[in-house]
Amino acid sequence: LGKFDPTVTANYTYSESFDPVLADPVTGLRAAPSYTKTDDYDVGLGGILPWGMTYRLGTSTTNTRGTFNTYADNFSTFAGVSGTQPLLRNFGFGPTLASIRIAQANRGISRWAFRQAVMDTVTSVIFAYHELSFAHAYYRSAVRSRELALGLLAENEKRFKVGSMSEYDVTSARSRVASREEGILFAERQVRETENALKQLISDDKTTALLDRHLAIEPPPPAPIVVVDAAADFRVALDQRPDYQQARLALQREGLNSRLQRNQLLPRVDLVGSYGYNGYDADLRTSRRQLRNEDYHSYSWGVVVSVPLTFTTERGRYRAARLQERQAATDLERVEQSIVVRVGNAAGQIETAQKRVRATRQARELAQYTLDSEVKRLRAGTSSTFFVSQQQEILSGAEVNEARAQADYARALAEYDRQLGVTLAKLDINIEPPK
Repeated sequence: LGKFDPTVTANYTYSESFDPVLADPVTGLRAAPSYTKTDDYDVGLGGILPWGMTYRLGTSTTNTRGTFNTYADNFSTFAGVSGTQPLLRNFGFGPTLASIRIAQANRGISRWAFRQAVMDTVTSVIFAYHELSFAHAYYRSAVRSRELALGLLAENEKRFKVGSMSEYDVTSARSRVASREEGILFAERQVRETENALKQLISDDKTTALLDRHLAIEPPPPAPIVVVDAAADFRVALDQRPDYQQARLALQREGLNSRLQRNQLLPRVDLVGSYGYNGYDADLRTSRRQLRNEDYHSYSWGVVVSVPLTFTTERGRYRAARLQERQAATDLERVEQSIVVRVGNAAGQIETAQKRVRATRQARELAQYTLDSEVKRLRAGTSSTFFVSQQQEILSGAEVNEARAQADYARALAEYDRQLGVTLAKLDINIEPPK
């Protein structure tokens, strides 16, 4: 509300004036010009009131001297109050407070935008964390797959030495080991890249040392099984989503501006008035004493009317404000519809991810059982290295798919929280907007 803070003003003006005098009607001669010197001092306190009235409390002193009084001091003093009250344009609380309310709406928009940025960053960190956890799971699966291949190779070599297995089976097992080594190299690279992505989000280091540091994370806890109701959570999203609140405040701001511009279509009719006391003397102290004694009062009042001939500028601004208000209303409806779709999609992703977690877990358990059975058949001589290696690859793929499904489920939960706008509340994060 700094708009209503009073302002202290102080002015000093010095002026000189040479004025011609009339020529003598008989002789036609013109006397020397009149010469006047003036010193003006003025101090006042002024401002505007919430209903549109401007006021000023002040005192002034003018010392006028010149040829007309042989350069003797003449101090004219005044102390009083003056005011201007609009009666049509800029009348009332609405036009006067419009700029403050618009600024408050802009501040609210900025705060919600800051909250959106924080929420997006937190969600990105959650995504990167689960991606790194998946990369570790992928690496562990690749290492385990290589160990299984090495175990199969060792067993085949033993059986080859005793003549119960062909050289082809040994060579095939060695080929599988080499292939698994390549998978480990790829998994290691993926871990490093996902580490860098997470470090970029949580570190402010801008040197190459950022790439050299290893980032260790705790494995994520099992994600809870939740049941979401997109229809019921829609109201929560309207209350908490920053983009909806920004659109709502933008509509409020444009409405304020539209009403202000409509008020500017009115003619200017102002009631003006003043009241105070005068002093006049060759001695400044005597002139000021007359003010203090309130010996000579003065007052004035009147009406000032100003009517533009066409109102072209005002009408143009009002039409632009109305269009901006309608655009803001359309944007609010668009955001609301977008929330419906995005919340519904996020809820569907959770449901699908839950099913994937169950399906991939079962697939991994069955793949492990099948591999164990195939190894027993190989040892009994009823299977081959090819089928065992194939089942090892199937198990490795099933482990990766399960880890991928678990990571996607955790991401889906985080995305649903973001779509509802409750990410920070869920994580108990309190933020203070920048001042």
